[in-house]
Amino acid sequence: MVNRGDVCWVELPSEKRRPAVVLTRTEAIPVMRKVTVAFLTGTVRDIPTEVRLGPDDGLPKECVASLDNLRAINRALLSEPIAGLSGPRMHEVCKALAIATGCD
Repeated sequence: MVNRGDVCWVELPSEKRRPAVVLTRTEAIPVMRKVTVAFLTGTVRDIPTEVRLGPDDGLPKECVASLDNLRAINRALLSEPIAGLSGPRMHEVCKALAIATGCD
C-alpha cells in the first residue's frame, strides 16, 4: 500500500514515467480513486515552493519536489514506492505547500 510521503513512480499514459511524492493523507488513500501528488524534477529554481531531495532521502540523485504543480491522478497509476520521506522532510513539504497555495 502507498502512504502519504511516499515517493513513487507515476505511469501516466501520455507522458513519460515520473517520480512524485504522495500528498493525500494515508487514511484517505484506500478509499479515494484519485490521490494528490507533487512531481519531482531535476530543474532546481531555488524558490520557497520547492523542497530539495536526494540520496539522504533514499533517492538516486538530487532533485526537488515542486509544490507549484500539483496533480490529482488515478491511484492505479502509482507504482511501488521508491522512497518514503521522513517526518521532518514532510514538514518541509507542508510548509512549501502552504506557500504555494497562499495558506501560510
